[in-house]
Amino acid sequence: MTPIVAAHREAPGVESVFREVYGQAVATLVRLFGDLTLAEDAVQEAFVVANDRWRSDGIPPNPAGWIVTTARNRAIDNLRRSARGRELHETVASRRRGADADDWGEDGSVSDDQLRLIFTCCHPALRTEHQVALTLRLLGGLSVDEVARSFLVSESAMAKRLVRAKYKIKAAKIPYRVPAEADLPERLRSVLSVIYLIYNTGVDDPERASLRSDAIRLARALVVLVPDEPEAPGLLALMLLSEARVPARTTEGALVLLRDQDRTKWDRTMIEEGHAIVRTCIRRDQPGPFQLQAAIQAVHCDADSFDATDWHQIVALYDHLFSIMPTPVVALNRAIAIGVTEGPGAALSALDAIAPDLDSYHLMHAARGTTLRRLGQRDAASAAYERAAHLAPTEADRRFLAQQIEELAEDS
Repeated sequence: MTPIVAAHREAPGVESVFREVYGQAVATLVRLFGDLTLAEDAVQEAFVVANDRWRSDGIPPNPAGWIVTTARNRAIDNLRRSARGRELHETVASRRRGADADDWGEDGSVSDDQLRLIFTCCHPALRTEHQVALTLRLLGGLSVDEVARSFLVSESAMAKRLVRAKYKIKAAKIPYRVPAEADLPERLRSVLSVIYLIYNTGVDDPERASLRSDAIRLARALVVLVPDEPEAPGLLALMLLSEARVPARTTEGALVLLRDQDRTKWDRTMIEEGHAIVRTCIRRDQPGPFQLQAAIQAVHCDADSFDATDWHQIVALYDHLFSIMPTPVVALNRAIAIGVTEGPGAALSALDAIAPDLDSYHLMHAARGTTLRRLGQRDAASAAYERAAHLAPTEADRRFLAQQIEELAEDS
């Protein structure tokens, strides 16, 4: 079915309502019917009806409730034509409260529905790409075409991916529920990681830039859904502080290093919100990986210049982060910070220790190139930059690395 956001001549305001309530409505319909495809189709049909009626009647006072009630009635009409219709109709009737417009949001059921759905989308039995696609489709309100374009695949390929994911949920009998308390921290990490992966997919790639705002929107919703989990606001703060610096990261399509960025282009409103969240996390004193990464970004955003940054604090935060998340990428970022506080020799030693683990990661070779250049080892630096350029995922990265190689040649 053609999504309302792509329909011709949408009624004023329908697209914004679609983005706001699509995931909520699908989540409620999934609770009522226990069928992802039926829920999706019914909500899509409801928005098609809304597009016609709201153009003449205007948007109702409670558009979310209107969509849920209309979608539920459409789903029931569809089920009545099937062999299972009577049985499911009786089940839905017994659950009717919570889906009516007048009850929308008053008993917490909408938040519960969304929370159950996001844990279903991010179930560990699903492949990561399926988790991401389902999360964007069902909770982010993106059309199949929009999800496909975000990941640079055809619409038909993405449609097949989504069908496979929904079949896996059904075949594996993945429950539509919040995990038990003992399993919640581990499963929540999966949800947070999927949202952060969505954000990072939109970094430095103009064709996928909208994914960053989608990820931030999902993170805001998750903070509301799990207010007692400190890592959820930690992730939100991390993305806000990263997003605040995006306008200064490139100039005419070319990458600009942190040292050279025009900090007047940084979004101070986002930075202030991110700082406020980080301060709240610090007061909670339950540090986790996303909170520590947000704290590192907060230190960067607090400085007026590269040289004025408290790099010793950044190294200390990376030490703490590495103690609870000892990954090669964390070690790489720590090594880069050490290069500022202790010099390129110490940085090179730290980079060489992790180089075998990150041989296929372009940023590791780029960091080695910069460090070797600071040590005056131009040939080795050029070789490192060339390796990084070969592995670089975007044209902007490759142009930047080519520029470094040219500058080395001019210096020799």
